[in-house]
Amino acid sequence: MKGTERRQEILHLLANSSAPVSGSALANHFSVSRQVIVQDMALIRAERNDIISTNRGYLLNAPLRATRLIKVYHSDEAIEDELNTIVDLGGTAVDVSVRHRVYGRLKADLNVSSRRDVRKFLEEIRSGKSTPLKEVTSGYHYHTITADSEETLDLIEQELKTKGYLCEKK
Repeated sequence: MKGTERRQEILHLLANSSAPVSGSALANHFSVSRQVIVQDMALIRAERNDIISTNRGYLLNAPLRATRLIKVYHSDEAIEDELNTIVDLGGTAVDVSVRHRVYGRLKADLNVSSRRDVRKFLEEIRSGKSTPLKEVTSGYHYHTITADSEETLDLIEQELKTKGYLCEKK
């Protein structure tokens, strides 16, 4: 597991835990040293995540929200429908990322949680000289999705699958 994936999973574990998670427990879970976890926490904090260190472990200082990383594929024309599907069912598209074979993981924050956010994002894409990040990998990309519950995330995944956007997990 690469560092970026491990940090994403650490965030997922903290977001779904009601009690502090010790650094030793995280180190054991990922088969890395405690020092690697300390470095990961510094990088996670640098991405503006509010992590609290307590004497019993780490806590994510945010409302308890379920988080999931999903892999999707679609055309440029389907971007609006994909993002609207996520927000209409109660989710937030936190970011978009791709796994480039040379550069590794490339990620950009989205924080899209409403149709208004979707429209604003699309206006910015259409008005600039840039293309969506998914173009780097021929349409394949990932979104970190948050919602109020795992059930909501399941609904979002099911609808994205029904629309043909969701890639099967391997």
